[in-house]
Amino acid sequence: MSSQVEERLKAAGIVIPAPTAPAANYIPFTRVGDLVFVSGQIPMVDGKIEGIGKVGRDLDTDAAKAIARICAINLLSQAKAATYGNLDKVVQVVKLGGFVNCVDDFTEQPEVINGASDLMVLAFESRGRHSRFAVGTNALPRGVSVEVEGVFQIEV
Repeated sequence: MSSQVEERLKAAGIVIPAPTAPAANYIPFTRVGDLVFVSGQIPMVDGKIEGIGKVGRDLDTDAAKAIARICAINLLSQAKAATYGNLDKVVQVVKLGGFVNCVDDFTEQPEVINGASDLMVLAFESRGRHSRFAVGTNALPRGVSVEVEGVFQIEV
């Protein structure tokens, strides 16, 4: 049985993939009380990295926003694992952190990370509204253009 969250996403053409394994010495999420801290997610689709390059040079804002959405889908994959397969147990998306690999004079990091924020609101409606940061950086793992981390409050 799918959760209501997954049904909303399915209606928008989005299917939550199986969570990916970490690429280094860390765990994909940590539960502390009723909070789940999800490690930064990169834009993996079917085992392949998408969105390589610098925003403002290799990708424009709209393309990077779509990459942030992929990162958010992967965040939901980890949150689903943390809630034992039931995203309806997410009480609130607490915070997102967005990193944009961009050229020095790029200033549209908030618009890029809206790709992730918009997906959280689509998935969780008002429970998806969250605090966040969106920052530019000179490099990200594997050369990806965007990475997004998240904190979720869950039913325990």
